[in-house]
Amino acid sequence: MNHEHGAEHDHGHGHGHGQEHGHGHGHGHGHGHGHGHGHGHGHGHGMADILDLDAQVVAQHTASITAWLPVDQPRRIVDLGAGTGAGTFALLEQFPEAHVTAADADVDHLTRLRDKACELGLADRVSTVQADLDTEWPDLGTPDLVWASASMHHMADPDRVLRQVHDTLAPGGLFAVVELAGFPRFLGTELEERIHAASDSRHAELMPHRGADWGPKLTAAGFTVEGERTVTIHVKQSEVVGRYALTSLQRMRGTVVDVLSAEDLAALDDLLDPDSPTGLLLRDDLVVRSERTVWAARKA
Repeated sequence: MNHEHGAEHDHGHGHGHGQEHGHGHGHGHGHGHGHGHGHGHGHGHGMADILDLDAQVVAQHTASITAWLPVDQPRRIVDLGAGTGAGTFALLEQFPEAHVTAADADVDHLTRLRDKACELGLADRVSTVQADLDTEWPDLGTPDLVWASASMHHMADPDRVLRQVHDTLAPGGLFAVVELAGFPRFLGTELEERIHAASDSRHAELMPHRGADWGPKLTAAGFTVEGERTVTIHVKQSEVVGRYALTSLQRMRGTVVDVLSAEDLAALDDLLDPDSPTGLLLRDDLVVRSERTVWAARKA
């Protein structure tokens, strides 16, 4: 169980009741890492492991976001791009009367989500729908709340998806869009910044909507944006943080292997080597640094 310290900053005209500086212990419900669990391509166990580790690391922060949402005990919730269920389980905990429909393109992620729901005794409160939202819009009922965490920027045509969500929601329903400011930092080194710069250049081609301001897009789709909030994540070293850093940077290596210098690639490989005395798993100075922004938008 990892100790967390989060600094959270509200702005705009949101309905904020998260703590400004929270100390607590994450216990397994969190928020998916932004690697594409809303998109129509499988990612295998590596991606699922990152999503599960991310859920543990940022559990407290995700709980504060769900508590902040300006919605009163929704009964029907849809989790778009649900991944392995980080958002789904955070929402179930926050809203004890709710049923969540988790939609994702990846069957392995949904299988892991269903297994987790059974382990937690929540199987009767969760349904899963496999769908690639870029090519089809499944029957998701008429939800009171739609949650999309780190999934909207993966959509080929996010404006179309925003309109689909607007049409799907019940009158007065809420759409919560949560997006990342980028991949987390762990080291605070120049090497890490070069790795991120190389990764960002690749992802700018593949995911041009990452880092977008979703407020104007939501307004254009017919929503009224009722609140916007940025949560700053700062989680200190733990065994879970070490594994999270290792799996995240292993995945980033595959993106940047062709563009990093030989020297930087050798230094990255040393960090990823579990037997290296300077490897990530043996360091005691890792800190997860990230930001996530949530937009709360109402259907009139």
